[in-house]
Amino acid sequence: MRNTLHDTMRKRWHVWHEYIPVRARLTLWYVLALALVLCSFALFLHIRVEPSLIEQADKTLEVAAVLAQQHITENDGDTRGTLAFDNRDMLESLEADLVLYLLADDGTVWDSAGATNDSPVFWPPKNGFTTNEKRKHGRDEWRTYSLSVPADNPVGWLQITQERDVMGTLRGHMFVGLPVALLLAGIGGIFLATRVLRPIEKMTRTTRQITANDLHQRIDYIGPKDEIGRLAFTLDGMLDRLEAGFERERRFTSDAAHELRTPLTALKGYIGVTLSQERQPKAYIATLRDMETQVDRLIHLSKDLLLLARLEYRRTAEQYEEIRLADLLLALLDQVMLLAEEKHITLTGDVQPDLAFFGNMDLLIRLFMNLLDNAIKYTPPDGTVKLLACQENDRIRVSVCDTGPGIPADQLPHVFERFFRVDSDRARGQESRSGAGLGLAIAHEIARAHNGTITAKSEPGHGSMFTVWLPASSSHEI
Repeated sequence: MRNTLHDTMRKRWHVWHEYIPVRARLTLWYVLALALVLCSFALFLHIRVEPSLIEQADKTLEVAAVLAQQHITENDGDTRGTLAFDNRDMLESLEADLVLYLLADDGTVWDSAGATNDSPVFWPPKNGFTTNEKRKHGRDEWRTYSLSVPADNPVGWLQITQERDVMGTLRGHMFVGLPVALLLAGIGGIFLATRVLRPIEKMTRTTRQITANDLHQRIDYIGPKDEIGRLAFTLDGMLDRLEAGFERERRFTSDAAHELRTPLTALKGYIGVTLSQERQPKAYIATLRDMETQVDRLIHLSKDLLLLARLEYRRTAEQYEEIRLADLLLALLDQVMLLAEEKHITLTGDVQPDLAFFGNMDLLIRLFMNLLDNAIKYTPPDGTVKLLACQENDRIRVSVCDTGPGIPADQLPHVFERFFRVDSDRARGQESRSGAGLGLAIAHEIARAHNGTITAKSEPGHGSMFTVWLPASSSHEI
């Protein structure tokens, strides 16, 4: 039984959320909330107003009794006289719904005034309000005030009765006004919900038009920067990032295919030429060596692409350790010193001692070796390459400066993009050592994987400077 009830409630909840539009749900909740508020207010009004109205009506009966008492005469009889009203015009000017009776001790009606049609006589009377409660007669409600008259020598009773329901009119207004108010609230709620949700409908239509081949659509929201405005701006920002990401991936895929095609085409050519005719063993050996070079190029390129993928998804954090960065940088300087001497390049280092960092040793070696190798590669003979490392506040700064030809200003923002090569004198004459354009992209991803950044400054003809900023913390959290 309990499971059945639970299943029924779950199905109803599913229908409520699945098939009823948000606009209708918002309106319904708004109307229900308003109905609860109005009903609570009506109950509060009923509780607070009804006693006041009853008290006011009772005072009216008391005042009428005092006035009527002044216009009662006594007619002499055999034993005791009877009572009668002597000024009916004045009595008729009282409240229209008042009924006045003059009664004998046995309940006989001596005289009456006011709206006496179908008005009951309540017996036995007693001074004051009858138990201070409403008394019912048929379908009507009455309030009765009784007074013995005359006051000095009572011979009968003055009874004033009023047919009333002090809250009837107010309840009637509430019963009519509440549905009307809720109906108007529902219409207003539908209008407001439609107006509020209109931008969201536009967002829905726009996002439906977006595909992987068409990411140019935007919300272009015009309005206040409220919750909906911030949502629209966030979606536009997300679409900008998606479009840029898709564009980078398309360019990356195209460049990767191009880079892979070059050595594969060369391999295909070597194989085709070799098979076209018989050759001397030395020729086969030379061809195999050329093919080995192209295979090495393919292996190197595939390793670089795999490393970029791992860095992008942060799959290297488990290999992090505490590193004495100063010792690492000085060791790297010793490794590239021979290469610098071959080109007659002056290689200097200014490394602050006791620099420590928490990171991946292999990745950091790859990062700084890429920068040093590029600096030496593009620095002309008799030039200078400097390695500077120090701690500035809560960051470690490592800079590699060269005196090479520099990088044009229009190409400087793209140097960390994958497969990007500088088209300038910086790259001329380096064809033999030219890579695939992944070195700086890998350096950028390694710095980012360590919660750091890398920047480039360059001026054509005056060299370049690449700076890596790393957080200076021995317990760096990745």
